[in-house]
Amino acid sequence: MFDYRRELHGTVTILRLRGALDALSAPELKREIDALVAEKRSPVVLDLAGLELIDSSGVGAIVSLFKRLRQLSPPGEVKIAELRGQPSQIFQLLRLDRAFDICATVAEAIARLSK
Repeated sequence: MFDYRRELHGTVTILRLRGALDALSAPELKREIDALVAEKRSPVVLDLAGLELIDSSGVGAIVSLFKRLRQLSPPGEVKIAELRGQPSQIFQLLRLDRAFDICATVAEAIARLSK
């Protein structure tokens, strides 16, 4: 089971993911990503505290968000917050922990975006 919730914190969009982000659920997230890009919503904080599992399809969706927002003018930003468990292991295995700005908390991510 997967679900997400979009929240606004000032100009920052927080996307809270819960459950399993896999081949079955990634298309749902991709539709939300399409909407974020169409609305030119940036910056975005992905709150992964509730994400229990991620596979290559889920990783692809997150990388797509990152790439598509960076192509906006001006370039958009994505921060990852609350990465733990199996998703953290996958990010480390794929070295995505070096590509993304990963923050311990959503508050820390928002603070980094405010600088």
